[in-house]
Amino acid sequence: MQFAIAMGVLEIDPIPSLRILLRTHKVTHRSTILDPLELGKLLVRIDGYGGGRGYFAVRYAMQIMPYVFVRTNELINARWEQINFDTCEWRYTVSKTNTPHIVPLAPQVMAILEKLKIGTGNGELLFPNMRDYTQPISEVTMVGALRRMGYTPEEMCIHGFRATARTLLDEVLRERYDLIEHQLAHTVRDPNGRAYNRTEHIEERRRMMNRWADYLDQLKTLHQYPSTS
Repeated sequence: MQFAIAMGVLEIDPIPSLRILLRTHKVTHRSTILDPLELGKLLVRIDGYGGGRGYFAVRYAMQIMPYVFVRTNELINARWEQINFDTCEWRYTVSKTNTPHIVPLAPQVMAILEKLKIGTGNGELLFPNMRDYTQPISEVTMVGALRRMGYTPEEMCIHGFRATARTLLDEVLRERYDLIEHQLAHTVRDPNGRAYNRTEHIEERRRMMNRWADYLDQLKTLHQYPSTS
């Protein structure tokens, strides 16, 4: 507009007058559970989800998510070829940045995967759709599981497991910030401003992920919460 005025096309800048018509963008944060005791209740509810009657792949996906806290689309699209049972690692390409990423898998996660493999190991996907095994379950399906467990959109969302892990790993377990950010597949830079390779610090991250898994199990032992189907 200033250029148009300088060129003689306009006499006044109309933008200031239009500002009152523009809606202010409000930043909203995705709902998450940050209280350890409430997290323990949720974990127990997840273990009892469906009462053995629901689709097993959904329950196992819900069980794994708190341990690995990856983006939802990355979990539901996970493939068996990406899982290394010898090294206990899940290697895939981060969809958001198209960079390689490694998720060290704690013994608790490996135990779940061993059970899951009996049901879906003959296919490509860890969590195939019940009606079409060539397609994964949807994020909507996982959200629906949370709602059936009694959690409202204001209380918890699937993506919220990432914020839960990020906060409790930092504030409760006092893990290093850079290791947490690495595991969240966020860009982490060294003192010279260079981005670390996503595959670095793997042994330190493995220790952190094992410690995180043990912490989640401790939270579960604090509650004997009735399952919600």
